[in-house]
Amino acid sequence: MSVVVAAFDVDETLTIRDCVLPFMRRVGGVWSMVGTSIRAIPLIVRRDRDSIKALFVAAVFGNTRQSDVDTLGIAFADKVANRWMRRDVADRMRWHQEQGHVVVLVSASLAPYLMPLGDLLEVDAVLCTQLQAEGGAYTGVIDGRNCRGAEKADRLTAWCLESGIEISSIEYAYGDSSGDIELLAMATNAVWVNKTTLSAVPS
Repeated sequence: MSVVVAAFDVDETLTIRDCVLPFMRRVGGVWSMVGTSIRAIPLIVRRDRDSIKALFVAAVFGNTRQSDVDTLGIAFADKVANRWMRRDVADRMRWHQEQGHVVVLVSASLAPYLMPLGDLLEVDAVLCTQLQAEGGAYTGVIDGRNCRGAEKADRLTAWCLESGIEISSIEYAYGDSSGDIELLAMATNAVWVNKTTLSAVPS
């Protein structure tokens, strides 16, 4: 039996808003975000997204108890699932599931809440940005690479190979930003999600 894979970006594709910064505020508080934002100005000017994220992760998650953060992540995932889902894209995801397609979330969002969100949405896999942990505490370091851009395609490719799924089985991909271009390029049917509609990516 043939396999069909449908890959979804999360923030502002499957959801109506960014989720990373709100979760960081929940973990670290508003003032940690304000102070880090000031230090990030040179990186923002250079549009160095990966370094910006690494800076915020270090400030918010450094030496935090893993169990505390993960508990916050579960509650945050419930909020996203019940309040922040974009209905038309969520309906499309459910359609894929009803067809028996393999649904994978591929996102730069953070594992402490995205893994529980994947459980709530009953998807087949979650590929996302991981946080390094040692001795029951998060270190404030991203484990591996930020799951954005080419890393999304690399992660999905590796997951398919590990799962015994042909890369050609990636028939659908959904995204909304420049960080999704490589992911969208993998799919036979690439769907660009904008503010109001879903449309095919121009060839």
